[in-house]
Amino acid sequence: MNEKPLALLPELLLLAGAVATLLCGSFLPRRRQGVAGLVAAAALIAAPISAVVGRTDQMVYAHTYAVDAATTTARVVVPLAGLLIIVLAQGRVDGDRRQTEFYVLVLLAGLGAVLLAGASDLLVLAVAYLLATIPLYGLTGWGRRAHQAEAALKLYLLGALVGVFLLAGVALLAAAGGTTRYDELSTRLPGAAAGLVAAGVVATLTGLLFKAGAVPVHFWVPDAVQGATTAAATVLTTIPKVGALVAAYRLLSAVPADSGWPAVAAVVAAATMTLGNLAAFSQTAVRRLLGYSTISQVGYLFMAVAVAGATGRALPALLLYLAAYALTNTGAFAVVAALPGRDTLEDYRAAVRRHPWVIASLVVCLLGLVGTPPTAVFAGKLTVFAAAWDGGLGWLVVVAAANTVASLYYYLRWLRPAFTGQAGAFPGEHERDRPAAAVAVVAAIATLALGVAAGPVYDAVSGVMTR
Repeated sequence: MNEKPLALLPELLLLAGAVATLLCGSFLPRRRQGVAGLVAAAALIAAPISAVVGRTDQMVYAHTYAVDAATTTARVVVPLAGLLIIVLAQGRVDGDRRQTEFYVLVLLAGLGAVLLAGASDLLVLAVAYLLATIPLYGLTGWGRRAHQAEAALKLYLLGALVGVFLLAGVALLAAAGGTTRYDELSTRLPGAAAGLVAAGVVATLTGLLFKAGAVPVHFWVPDAVQGATTAAATVLTTIPKVGALVAAYRLLSAVPADSGWPAVAAVVAAATMTLGNLAAFSQTAVRRLLGYSTISQVGYLFMAVAVAGATGRALPALLLYLAAYALTNTGAFAVVAALPGRDTLEDYRAAVRRHPWVIASLVVCLLGLVGTPPTAVFAGKLTVFAAAWDGGLGWLVVVAAANTVASLYYYLRWLRPAFTGQAGAFPGEHERDRPAAAVAVVAAIATLALGVAAGPVYDAVSGVMTR
């Protein structure tokens, strides 16, 4: 069985951290719930350290779980994003009677995302999907207000429906290949019934597209982002995408290309980036704008998935882009959390005069999401575009380039009022959430640093993926 529990040390640390955080919150008074946050933060710091130190690429537990460059990237990116989100959330959760619940749900959602990234077996994929999804329902409705309950219900109903599709797809692929392990499916599926394989791939991929927030199961994203708290919205649009996109890459790498999935994946990528951008043009609410922005970003990321197995550049490009996106997206949401009450674009009028560092961070993050050098997303987009071109999807690169230019419009619509208008026009002009502002500045600096160091990082994530 190749049972090596220590090979799963980062995952075990996240699980132990969730349990310890829950116990702390259960026995400590409300005024001391911050101790639970410290326990959660310790787990989120220890997990990526343990992932990097002594890493050995291997398959464990009878080839059902892969420890390789892709899993290691998820083990580093997901906990660090979770750590930033916990700090970002302090102004909102501190003193709340459900403060500990928030920390536990972030840890469990992160654990599920990491397991999704490492799953090399259909059954492990199904279990990881559930673990990565169920905590999100609780996070979306965490504040227990009417609009949050509505957002959670919409997310739950679509998630339950799509989960059935994923489980059906797992059953179909297992029936077609006679196994659930990816390494065996890659050799058996080419001889299986093409229709059965195609149906299984589409159904399973639908579940992963839902997790990533891609077309055609993207409807939950803007409503959930608008209804949930800012910290919960950051989780929804950052952590699940890392696990889902790596899982989609692994799955499609094990499926024969003649089943037609490359064309389907390319169309999904084009439709997702285009629809996300078009819908963002008319948005005036900042969180809905960011929600549609995250949909478009998934379209660019999915370009690397569309050429899985066709070029060796696809996986490292995907991993670099995921790390860049996680940092930049977290920074953009941190700005929203740092300036509470500013729900629309016009609410940011002359904000730069009172909060120059926060608005400077917003400039870096929004232009970073466009793909402006020298930010990390620029490096991620460049490598993904190169991988798609090498994989024979030149038309998709053209579509992505056009969408990138178009996206500049709605990001600038947000930045324009921040630098114009009269200072003090907004009632809460002097309000600022300091922890969230610190996260915004740190994320902006980090995305610039990652962009400058993109070459070494690309080389670091270029390890051969194990099936």
